[in-house]
Amino acid sequence: MEANFLPTADFAKQLDQEDPLSRFREEFYLKPGMIYMDGNSLGLLSRRAEKTLLESLEDWKQYGIDGWTKGNHPWFFMAEQLGEKLAPLVGASAEEVIVTGSTTVNLHQLVSTFYKPEGKRTKILADELTFPSDIYALQSQLKIHGYDPNTHLVRVKSRDGRFIEEDDMIDAMNDEIALIVLPTVLYRSGQIIDMKRLTKEAHKRGILIGFDGCHSVGSVPHFFSKWEVDFAFWCNYKYVNGGPGGVGGIFVNRKHFGKMPGLAGWFSSNKDKQFDMEHTLTPAHSAGAFQIGTPHILSMAPLIGSLEMITEAGIQNIREKSLKITQYLMDVIDHELAGMSFFIGTPREDARRGGHVGLEHREAARICKSLKENGIIPDFRAPNIIRLAPVALYTSYTEVWEVVQTLKKIIIEKQYEKYKNEREIIA
Repeated sequence: MEANFLPTADFAKQLDQEDPLSRFREEFYLKPGMIYMDGNSLGLLSRRAEKTLLESLEDWKQYGIDGWTKGNHPWFFMAEQLGEKLAPLVGASAEEVIVTGSTTVNLHQLVSTFYKPEGKRTKILADELTFPSDIYALQSQLKIHGYDPNTHLVRVKSRDGRFIEEDDMIDAMNDEIALIVLPTVLYRSGQIIDMKRLTKEAHKRGILIGFDGCHSVGSVPHFFSKWEVDFAFWCNYKYVNGGPGGVGGIFVNRKHFGKMPGLAGWFSSNKDKQFDMEHTLTPAHSAGAFQIGTPHILSMAPLIGSLEMITEAGIQNIREKSLKITQYLMDVIDHELAGMSFFIGTPREDARRGGHVGLEHREAARICKSLKENGIIPDFRAPNIIRLAPVALYTSYTEVWEVVQTLKKIIIEKQYEKYKNEREIIA
């Protein structure tokens, strides 16, 4: 608990008055009477993202096919330009980042490129708490190579069902492992993985390593180049606020430039050669080589405005508020919900906590439905987690205070009892 914490609404208002990022709140479309705590699944629409999307629609309207080279935001280099804007968020050079594809497609691309089973090294190392889509992709890639995922996908066990210990991951890095794919932040508990340490240990053993940054990019600063991470991939619709199903991102360390992409396509090309229409691919000498098909322009366009705003706010400032407001959330929970069977299943230490808090309760699914009835949008994850994400750019401390007061009311009045304790279609 913060030393100066006070369990009052006035204290929350004071924190809002002192918040240097509070001005960005007015940039977002916030629905009156609703508190949005699900930015770790889908970030809200900002006015700047809307503006740049509309500008790209206007480019299409005015220029047709000439929009590739003309207009407010010409399309031909949009993926590279957005990569340059994203690079500071992940600690990379502009050439090492490209905006392309979706999370799982990008993972397939990277595994097909970097998974090269040879001799004893035929297995892929992951963890048992990672997001299911990553596991599906890794299983699929192993099958393509003729291996049984039951024996060749090694999943590090969790000791408590919440966290993964780095020591256990390192112990699993034996001479049968060809590739490692891990999350930057665990999607249930919000634990940050020690990427720097794990990368160093993997490389000491001659193993390539990559990370899924879906639950951290835009909320947590990264230093992929400095840490010598081989590759990373992520979505841009959570903390980067790029829109539902928005285009993802790829980082490829420059030491791998020149490597032929496992899944090649027209936009893998060197830009100068692309329209030569040759049947021999000359890949871009950058992360751009790992694009496949034509960029999804209208899904990338909102990122122009969103990244402009994030750059203006500063990723370090965003992280500072994220840590402060998640700590405040946990402090209020500790004080207000004591004795109500809630458990905070998220690391308390700043260095180990991402941008959301996993609040556990045996009636979690029912409580989430009650929260929605009370105008609060949470996120449920089976079997018993209420994920709450106070996003630095648009969540206020006052809202956090109100969310916990509502949780208290739901339990005291047993509002949740009217619902079944099972998830909705979209949890």
